Amino acid sequence: MLAFEPLSRFQPGSLSAIIHRSYGELVEAWPEYWKDEETKWDEFDKQGFDNPDTVGECIFVSCLEGEPVGLASYDPRHEPAYGIIGQNCILPECRGWGFGGRQILEILRRFEEREIEVARVTTSEHPFFLPARKMYGALGFREIRRFAGGPDPRFGLIELALPLAPLR
Repeated sequence: MLAFEPLSRFQPGSLSAIIHRSYGELVEAWPEYWKDEETKWDEFDKQGFDNPDTVGECIFVSCLEGEPVGLASYDPRHEPAYGIIGQNCILPECRGWGFGGRQILEILRRFEEREIEVARVTTSEHPFFLPARKMYGALGFREIRRFAGGPDPRFGLIELALPLAPLR
C-alpha cells in the first residue's frame, strides 16, 4: 500500500536524492540544459528541512512497504483562490504503477480540506514530461497557457488548472 509520509520521517538529503534519481536521465542526456537544475533540487531539499513548519509541511514522501518511491509538494499560499502543485516525481523503477497520479490526488485532497478553489501546475513541453502531461489530463486538468521558460530553451512551459469542488 502506498503511504504518504511527512518530511519529518526523513533526513536532509533524502528529497534531493529522490529528485536526482527521478530526473537523472534528463541530466545525463542533456547536461547543457539540465545540469544547473541540480542546484535547485538541492536547495528544495534544504528549504524543506530548514523550514519544517512551512515549506516542509507541504512536502510528503510516498513510500511502498516503507521504501521511498517518490515525492510531491505543494504551495497553498494563494488560498483560497488557488494552490500550486510543485515537485511531483517518481523513481524510474517505480513508474507506470499510478503512483504519480495518487500523489496528485493526495495533494488535491489536501487542497479541498483547505477549501482551495483551483489547483494549478506547471510542466514542461519537453518529451520527458509527456507522461506527466497525460496524467494531469486524465485527472481533469486543462491547459490554461503556454509560455517561455524552463531549463531547456527548446521547450516552453505549460500551465494547467483544475477547478475543485467546494466541500461546503
